Amino acid sequence: MKFHSSFLVSLLLVISQNVCQAEDDYYEILGIERSATSYEIKKAYRRKALKEHPDTNRDDPDATERFQRVNKAYEVLSDDDKRKAYDRCGVKCVEREGSMDHTDPFASFFGDFGFSFGGEDRGPRDTPKGGTITMDLLVTLEELYSGNFIEITRNKPVMKPASGTRKCNCRQEMVTRNLGPGRFQMIQQTVCDECPNVKMVNEERLLEVEVEIGMLDTQESIFFAEGEPHMDGDPGDLKLRIRTMPHPVFERRGDDLYTNITISLQDALTGFTIEIPHLDGHKVVVTREKVTWPGARIRKKGEGMPNYENNNQKGVLYITFDVEFPKQEFTDEEKESVRNLLKQDANNRVYNGLHGT
Repeated sequence: MKFHSSFLVSLLLVISQNVCQAEDDYYEILGIERSATSYEIKKAYRRKALKEHPDTNRDDPDATERFQRVNKAYEVLSDDDKRKAYDRCGVKCVEREGSMDHTDPFASFFGDFGFSFGGEDRGPRDTPKGGTITMDLLVTLEELYSGNFIEITRNKPVMKPASGTRKCNCRQEMVTRNLGPGRFQMIQQTVCDECPNVKMVNEERLLEVEVEIGMLDTQESIFFAEGEPHMDGDPGDLKLRIRTMPHPVFERRGDDLYTNITISLQDALTGFTIEIPHLDGHKVVVTREKVTWPGARIRKKGEGMPNYENNNQKGVLYITFDVEFPKQEFTDEEKESVRNLLKQDANNRVYNGLHGT
């Protein structure tokens, strides 16, 4: 019995699709759409990794396996070439075109030695810990508006084995000394352990910091065990504190944005339409059909910054107008035409502009 080649191709495609469907769906594991952006993939991984980490599921024997699946999904979808191969025909294409790295991306987001949730310790700490390093992370308003992941390079001192031994865990202990028949003396002396010697070596680490949508100045991202090392204990932590860089167009105050527009005297008197490029590229259209005086301010609701707790809620954009007056001289005929057009009486009122009305 003969089969047409087109039928065989169709049969192979069906078999391949069924095999792919039997595999883990990496998009489903991370809880994202197939059209997700790079930022959305990283954000979803960070959330899932925190949720499935074995440290938070110590009584769940399947937690490690779930955490590994999340890492594997992120490894593929965060790499453009691997993602294209996976979208084409699943894991087999990824493994055929390039071996899986099987590295742990979790460390680049959170550090090396686990983490505490909600800033609470799990119990009393007997092991000494190195100092915490706090640094400012300069971010743009665009990054705070739309969210972003920033890669930073950290030169981290790491302990490496060295020749010889060293005294560590030194402590004071009471010892009894025999001074003769029936005579004893209690004295305090320093007792140390003999430990393998170590040396400090600088290593370059690449860390990824998530700038979450709507974050405020002084909010911190913590990388555990990325701070100062401790010869006899654990490294300290690294805290990156958000600092907003000045913006040429907008100023942020809470969830509100402020900006100024300079218009001509002609537009101030006759009206105008102008488009303001916003932080994510969309245009804010401002239309005025009535007279706009210097210092006039209008509000655009929902055009401010996203709220950190609820990104769907946005603040107000306040726009203040400055009026640029013409600099050329007018003839007597032109001045008379302006007077006839405006029909304004002289209003030469002198008053205290700071505290008066």
